[in-house]
Amino acid sequence: MELITGDSGLVLEPAYFWSAVAIVVGLGLEIYSVVYGKTFDFQGYGVGALGLLSGLGLSAKFGK
Repeated sequence: MELITGDSGLVLEPAYFWSAVAIVVGLGLEIYSVVYGKTFDFQGYGVGALGLLSGLGLSAKFGK
C-alpha cells in the first residue's frame, strides 16, 4: 500500500494509483499477447499511458 498512498499512508494518491494501474495493465497485455501469439508494442503503450497520466496530473494540479 505504501507504493500507492501519500505521506500519511492512509489516503490513496491518485497519481501513484493510476501509475500502478497502467503498469499492471501493460504487463497483463504483454502476457496476453505472448500466450495468444499476438504482437504488443509495450513502448507504444508506455508513451500513450505516459500521455494519459501526464494529462491527469496536470488537470489535478490546475483543478486545485
